[in-house]
Amino acid sequence: MIPASPDGASDVPADVLIVEDDPIIAIDFEDRLLGFGVKSVRTVGSVAQALSAIAARAPDFALLDVELIRETSFAIAERLIALKVPFVFVTGYGAEARIPPEFASQPRLQKPCSSDALEAALRLRAAG
Repeated sequence: MIPASPDGASDVPADVLIVEDDPIIAIDFEDRLLGFGVKSVRTVGSVAQALSAIAARAPDFALLDVELIRETSFAIAERLIALKVPFVFVTGYGAEARIPPEFASQPRLQKPCSSDALEAALRLRAAG
């Protein structure tokens, strides 16, 4: 488990945006994030929905499925970088995922990912 900070709050982001087109995977991520102490989880399934959610309220952290139904999440990544919001790419394609060079340094999680890997991504964000 992520240790609590001196004021008693968990060292996890308060608001996480999940961009995932598979509802089962999105629900699984949401359940696990809430279990880690994240206060608010918003889930969207498209680039347009994600950009709208970010415009309404920038998240503290985001999980981006690389390959959405008919699009990729790279426009969302660009927006998050501009806002200095940390995020992790999530992909079921592993090393074969076509991630543009400008995003090569971004952390990635392989689907399905373990709870430990997901929690480590959150902890990295909290530390950074």
